[in-house]
Amino acid sequence: MNPFISAIATQVSALTQLSVEEVADLLTSPPKPEMGDYALPCFPFAKQMRKAPNQIAQDLAERIKVSDPIAEVRAEGPYLNFFINRAGLADEILGNVLSQGDTYGCSSEGEGRTITIDFSHPNIAKPFGIHHLRSTVIGNAIRNLYRTLGYEVVGINHLGDWGTNFAKLIHAWKLWGDGELTDAITVRELLDLYVRINEEIEGNPEAEQEAAEALKRLEDGDPETVRMWKVCCDVSLKEFERVYKRLGIEFESYAGESFYQDKIPGTLKRLDEKGLLQVSQGATIVDLTEWEMPPFIARRTDGATLYGTRDLSAIEYRWETYGFEKMLYVVDVAQTLHFRQLFKVAELMGYDWVERCEHIVFGRLRFKDGGMSTRRGQIIFLEDVLDRAVELTRDIIAEKNPDLPNRDAVAEDVGIGAMIFADLDSRRARDIVFDWDEILNFNGETGPYVQYTHARYHSVLAKYGEEIDVSRIDFSLLSEPETVEVLKCLGAFPEKIRQAANANEPSLIATMLIELCALSNRFYNVHRVISEDASLTLARVALVKAITIVLRNGLHLLGMKTPERM
Repeated sequence: MNPFISAIATQVSALTQLSVEEVADLLTSPPKPEMGDYALPCFPFAKQMRKAPNQIAQDLAERIKVSDPIAEVRAEGPYLNFFINRAGLADEILGNVLSQGDTYGCSSEGEGRTITIDFSHPNIAKPFGIHHLRSTVIGNAIRNLYRTLGYEVVGINHLGDWGTNFAKLIHAWKLWGDGELTDAITVRELLDLYVRINEEIEGNPEAEQEAAEALKRLEDGDPETVRMWKVCCDVSLKEFERVYKRLGIEFESYAGESFYQDKIPGTLKRLDEKGLLQVSQGATIVDLTEWEMPPFIARRTDGATLYGTRDLSAIEYRWETYGFEKMLYVVDVAQTLHFRQLFKVAELMGYDWVERCEHIVFGRLRFKDGGMSTRRGQIIFLEDVLDRAVELTRDIIAEKNPDLPNRDAVAEDVGIGAMIFADLDSRRARDIVFDWDEILNFNGETGPYVQYTHARYHSVLAKYGEEIDVSRIDFSLLSEPETVEVLKCLGAFPEKIRQAANANEPSLIATMLIELCALSNRFYNVHRVISEDASLTLARVALVKAITIVLRNGLHLLGMKTPERM
């Protein structure tokens, strides 16, 4: 915790019933720098102290001890405002940022504990759709947050690689395929087959029954059916890995639905031993009427399993394998009922660790102008969208900085970064709308704006061209209001990481980066960094260096690159 916030929170905690952490979470910045460095709203103490908030602020102001680093305390209506030793602020924060560099914001609080995160999970035999982008980038950012806090994090890509869809596809190849199905086929050709077979099955009970029989052959291990299924999986996975490489994302586990097929008999046996299974209209279910939910279907009428059964086997396996501190499922809001059912069934099986499992909900995604992306089979291909983002970024660079070295590489980093940031800069539960004009704006609250700010300050450091000797910095020179606001924002970064991880909310980091850019640009526009005053130049260059470090670390948490020139 920021030592200045810690000093304030420790004193207030001793005078109230709130913990140090609770007080720290209440602290904010006053609306004007001249009003103080930190402000504590006293409304939360009203019920406990049975006084008006303004009176509480006055009473606390008289009881708080003014000692380093707290320089002054003032009651301002219902707020308690704190002024701190500004030379000490610059010394402490810049010293930490500059000395820790890439590790600034890291901690060891999660050491020895494991977080498992189930995210992305596209479907085999279909191109990587734009609808999988949110789960992918939100899950990756959450993984980065927990890793920064010292946790062992296992990213699991629970691929949709089993079930009726594959049976339909295999049946389609047998109807219309040319020769033997091999890895020469493309994923988009597989999608065309899938669309065609669904059109064929619609309103045709006989064709639907033939597809169901193909699924039974797959589950029974028919050699040719399994071989064809493996071809679909291999072709799809190669394409997925290419897209993941562009996004800079890797997984510790690609254990898809098929991985759990041999574990399902044991899961069903345990369900039966607990007396949870019953037959209803030919299907094997767990009745959840008591909890106002539809039944959890363990087996269909034909004996085939559904993804719910596979998810139940998966959750058992993950606990046995990883002994997780948390098991997070980054899946959209449409699956809320499914996870309520899954967690309830696990609870009924006697698994108390199910309390550690959480569905990380996120909203839907749509484009302001859907016409900008190719639609085939009702899927917007993610790679088409990434290509479009890079293309538009390349056009902007050609207009604004045509002589930029490595233009294609920068366009890739900025275009894809713009997509990631646009997804993460609002609360994950909200629906988001992609507007190309907004997400690629270099001046608005966007990914390119943050990346450009980082590159701008990197150019200042290049112009200075010397090593920064922290021992020579006169920190008392960094006391102007605009400078102090930047310092406080830099100092808040480690705590913001903790808050974002606890809430599984990467948008807190995105919002803080936008704030840091705004405060830094305000500082830069008011104060000349490199001047004839060597001492002042050194102090301000050190501040600029710290800004680039925090911007870089923050963007990396979100899964974005940081070009040094733009």
